[in-house]
Amino acid sequence: MKKSFLILLVFAVAIGCSSSSETKDEDTDNVDSSAVATEKEAPKEGLDRINLPAGFKIEVFAEVENARSLALSPSGVVYVGNRAENKVYALKDEDGDGKAEKKYVLADSLNSPNGVAFKDGDLYIAEISRILKLSDIETQLENPPAYEVINDNYPTEGHHGWKYIAFGPDGKLYVPVGAPCNICESEDEIFATITRMNPDGTGREIVAKGIRNTVGFDWKPDTKELWFTDNGRDMMGDNFPPGELNRITEKGQHFGYPYCHGGEIADPEFGGKFPCSDFVPPVWKFEAHTANLGFTFYTGDMFPEEYKGDIIVAQHGSWNRSKKIGYRLMHVSIEGNRATEAKVFADGWLNDKTQSNWGRPVDVIQLKDGSILVSDDFGNNVYRIYYEG
Repeated sequence: MKKSFLILLVFAVAIGCSSSSETKDEDTDNVDSSAVATEKEAPKEGLDRINLPAGFKIEVFAEVENARSLALSPSGVVYVGNRAENKVYALKDEDGDGKAEKKYVLADSLNSPNGVAFKDGDLYIAEISRILKLSDIETQLENPPAYEVINDNYPTEGHHGWKYIAFGPDGKLYVPVGAPCNICESEDEIFATITRMNPDGTGREIVAKGIRNTVGFDWKPDTKELWFTDNGRDMMGDNFPPGELNRITEKGQHFGYPYCHGGEIADPEFGGKFPCSDFVPPVWKFEAHTANLGFTFYTGDMFPEEYKGDIIVAQHGSWNRSKKIGYRLMHVSIEGNRATEAKVFADGWLNDKTQSNWGRPVDVIQLKDGSILVSDDFGNNVYRIYYEG
């Protein structure tokens, strides 16, 4: 173990010169806006540049500033959180034409309300350190009620503090807590975990550990197991470590952070403490720095049969790689409990030649008709992707 650790350390130092010396995370808004001004001034041209498989179309569902996590109610209302701003929105497509005619501001002056989840008529919102609830929201979209704080016992650290939330098949609200750093050990066991609680905020417990920063998860429809993405650490060069897709098979599993990355790469700082064999390896390893965030298991009937049961995941894109990567959607093929292939489903938000980007996909949800919505916190849109054949 010591010998392999030393070899990796030398290798990491050698390739590290290609990375930025900053200590930000790849899931940031750290993009030079001057480099994309021309493209952002012509959003229609930008949308026309999106490459999709034959038969698929994309259009703007709604314009939403810093659109981040998405949630869908049984009635079809789409809820949108944001991270750089302080608002939460509701979107309604009243005539069924695939575009939202109405946009409501449900709350403002919040602290990075990235996460949104809907259950039994109520909207749940995740700030950095609190979980809020807007009761009976769909009868009050025009005049939203005051929020109720159901849990204010999460850390206040902003580094990886923004949260993706969702309700599981068990009726509990799942809330991740990112690591408060790029790479570190923390004395507080709540960091680098996924937690869950009852809808009223009670009974919080840790479900899984060793998770640096997940900003997207979903439950596999047939097994009800929780799958999640995880963003790998920075400052190990352009190509290490990989982004991860993981699955939880039992409570209390440890997925490696900060000791092991990608199931087999010992960390240069902490990897000597435990062997990688002590931890749960990922189901799939994505390219480093692609920043895989929200995803959905596709269960609809609109897309071709080959997509049924597979995953569509948003890659937010790199911030500190010598050549940008990501800024796209990936189609991950699933067979049983294995991911067998990952290929590009939609790209074009990044101009590879000029290295300028006009969008950054964040989250993916499926609508009742089988189309999907994709949020873009840089292009300030929610898109609808559908299949015409």
